[in-house]
Amino acid sequence: MILGKETSGPGLAGISDDIFMLFSGRALSPVSAEEISLKCGLPEEESSRLAASIELARRLLMPDEGQGSIRSPRDVCQAAASIRFEEKEHFLTLYLNARNVMIHKETVSIGSLNANIVHPREVFRPAIARAAAALILIHNHPSGDVTPSKEDLNLTTRLVDAGRLLGIEVLDHVIVSSRKYLSFRSESYI
Repeated sequence: MILGKETSGPGLAGISDDIFMLFSGRALSPVSAEEISLKCGLPEEESSRLAASIELARRLLMPDEGQGSIRSPRDVCQAAASIRFEEKEHFLTLYLNARNVMIHKETVSIGSLNANIVHPREVFRPAIARAAAALILIHNHPSGDVTPSKEDLNLTTRLVDAGRLLGIEVLDHVIVSSRKYLSFRSESYI
């Protein structure tokens, strides 16, 4: 229905099979019209329609981030759904009120395939501006291995120390990948 009856090439059934084969397992990962066109051989208009449909489904499937308190690493992982499949490291911060309800979420930094530069002032500036009581750090590991690096551990220590000075508690740091996550709090790194 999305591609329409006019679809050229191997036919709708073949294109549908190609799409499911190429993009299944990517769950909430964004897909561009260019990627669809390149991988499925679809014309620009059809690729754009299909990409828009995938984006709509992605947004409908993403959890509602504005309700309820953050109670567990699983809640954090759901709030970070948008970065789980990214090919570069993304560093997010969830800013919470005194009842651990998320009042703001911000992408602090986007790095390379395996590195990211994060400075405490970039993490805490939105916390101060929004009078956050606490925050949770999140970043992805595109490799799929959620084991924290030495840099991850050092950065977390710096941010926890900075939070203590400012009176803003760092509740957790969660590393996510497409299939797994690791909570620093649960693993006693914090």
